[in-house]
Amino acid sequence: MNAIGIIPARMGSSRFPNKPMAKILGMPMIGHVYQRSLLAKHLDEVWVATCDREIYDYIKSSGGNAVMTADSHERASERVAEAVVKIEKENNETIEYALMIQGDEPMLDPSMLDQLSVEAVNTPEVGVINLMARIGSAEEFASPNVVKVVVDRNGFALYYSREPIPSKKKYRADDLPMWKQLGLIMFRRDALLGYVRMEPTRLEIIESVDMNRYLENNVRIKMAVADFESQAVDTEEDLRKVDALMKADKYVRLYMR
Repeated sequence: MNAIGIIPARMGSSRFPNKPMAKILGMPMIGHVYQRSLLAKHLDEVWVATCDREIYDYIKSSGGNAVMTADSHERASERVAEAVVKIEKENNETIEYALMIQGDEPMLDPSMLDQLSVEAVNTPEVGVINLMARIGSAEEFASPNVVKVVVDRNGFALYYSREPIPSKKKYRADDLPMWKQLGLIMFRRDALLGYVRMEPTRLEIIESVDMNRYLENNVRIKMAVADFESQAVDTEEDLRKVDALMKADKYVRLYMR
């Protein structure tokens, strides 16, 4: 399998400016995501795709792979698509699969990336595979920082929203299928490049969720239940929580000396 990991990152997040370079245990968050991604067994390379020189210089100075992309991208998937084309030209090699790894998942388990790689091999007819995990609290279900997803009986995405879906009016909270999207998505090359050929869609813009563009264009997205938990950083409070949790993290000692 020919697959690379790409971490889209930019400093100008509206919810948490300069988030990629925020320190966790003294290392920028983007550094943790990059180093943990390198521990995955089924990725040939890992790259950071960014429009910010500060992020690019940091990754390059630590011996990593980085590529500069346009500062006009509204969606992370668009940045990943541009990066794939540039990396192919640089390496003179066609990329079969690109795994998008959101830069705000500093506690990602490398096995989650391998899980997506295995899913892609087992379902070659599917162009987009996204990890999801159960929502564990009412606060998380209500948070606009958490992207919720509902799926059909075969595990394909029906819709993504930052609002609480599905409605809990007729079900108890402990009986409601509450799922959150994780920022780990495996794209087959043709599906990824097809994304940027589509015009942005109304529901994509309303929800501020990349994947709704696919759904509005009848492209199916397979949702896979994550075998491991992670902790995304959406706020400075999340950053403090993760900083404390990672002191006991089993992977940190593998890349921090």
